[in-house]
Amino acid sequence: MMTTDTLAQISAIGPYFKVSSGPRPDAAHFSPLSELHGDQGALEASVAAMGKRLGTDQRRVSASTLHIGTAARLWSVALAATALTGEVPDLAPERLWWRATASGPIDLWLPELPARSRGHDLPDALYESIVVRHLRPLDEAMRRHIGLSPKVLQGNATSALMGAVRTLTRRAPHAPHPPLPLATALLEREPLASAGTLTLDPLDYRRHSCCLYYRVSDSGYCDECVLHRRGRAPRGVERVNSAAT
Repeated sequence: MMTTDTLAQISAIGPYFKVSSGPRPDAAHFSPLSELHGDQGALEASVAAMGKRLGTDQRRVSASTLHIGTAARLWSVALAATALTGEVPDLAPERLWWRATASGPIDLWLPELPARSRGHDLPDALYESIVVRHLRPLDEAMRRHIGLSPKVLQGNATSALMGAVRTLTRRAPHAPHPPLPLATALLEREPLASAGTLTLDPLDYRRHSCCLYYRVSDSGYCDECVLHRRGRAPRGVERVNSAAT
């Protein structure tokens, strides 16, 4: 079971890894993540709010930005917990709560400390926890209500995963369970496997799609974008992370 000390360690890694637990005076401002994919009105309101924040009226751009930011938060917390403890936390969508922020990543809150997920194979448990329970229903909602393509959604998921790996490798280099082998195993599974190409030496990931953020005013292309590979100018990973969530 995850402890408050573990949560503090995870949260200290960076803003994408921050998660609180226990009673909060502002709990009324949070909603379970299951609402994001289970309630069309909540999803569309969140996409509209992201569009206002980005200064764009292109719903697909706003939805993709919301999606990649949410995926980044989920992968960051789950992968950090696994790397530090050797156990995958049970981050069920109805137990993990969120709220939008004026800037930076979404806030995440666990009203109760999670138990570990079932199963002893860490990549299997991570896949079940994040891909099956969170991203699969969120992707379906994004496709049905917003019209985002599966390629964009799958690329977002893998980009978010590799972003978490890079940050953990830099900021938690002595984690008992290194994140790169976990991510490598995950990227061998569909739909993640079809989303891009991973090179290990040197470490590089290239997605087969674009997150669409280049359509926001004064933006550009991230280093792993398919458009960057076609000769477009990159915008840099750090800028992608700060702008996308």
